[in-house]
Amino acid sequence: MDSDHATSAGLGNREFIERHAAPGRIGLCTGKEWMSKLIRKAQSPLTGDGHRSLWSHAFIFNERRADGHWWVLESDLDIHYKQVRLGVQENRVDRYFDNDLVPNLAILDFGLDEAQTKQVQVAGLDLLSGLSHYSLTELVGTLFAMPSRRLRRHGNVFARNNALFCSAMVQHCYAAADVRLLPDLGGKHITPQDIAESPLPHQSHRLIRDLGVSHLRRLSLGA
Repeated sequence: MDSDHATSAGLGNREFIERHAAPGRIGLCTGKEWMSKLIRKAQSPLTGDGHRSLWSHAFIFNERRADGHWWVLESDLDIHYKQVRLGVQENRVDRYFDNDLVPNLAILDFGLDEAQTKQVQVAGLDLLSGLSHYSLTELVGTLFAMPSRRLRRHGNVFARNNALFCSAMVQHCYAAADVRLLPDLGGKHITPQDIAESPLPHQSHRLIRDLGVSHLRRLSLGA
């Protein structure tokens, strides 16, 4: 893999994002809610050391708006009191500013040119305007196929039209610019961990506070 990894120790999330964000770049993160923990654990077969993944969510930086904030395109489950949003949405990136709630962040630069960046943005906005849904069933299909590279080369058995989970949405948008982040995988099987380890040349800026080692593993390592 031809990639650069730079860890930005000492930065807060806001400063990290302001330093590395650019239109079309990919963001990776993890949170502390139960869904994030489940997705991280499920990706452990894909990591080199068998620990849970550092990542549970992927999104695309769209642009800095007139309000001075970066806005991102993402497929997500957004649950608030009396309001639930499931699917592709555009949000201000300040939802990822909390250092405690979002311990890990990465921004990946695949060197898109201006035309490719626009193609990625347009593909994301098309999904947004079409009200594409977050697909829990496709996520289950990917989790089912996770241990087998052979299964992940084929289509997702639970694939649905007009539905994408987060990392599949990222690959969908990049495919519009003819960029296959994992060339040998079906687009609806790609995970945040896969994107982090893409063999395509890229720069990866990372801010890591939670290495994903379980309490039991910590105890065994200390024994």
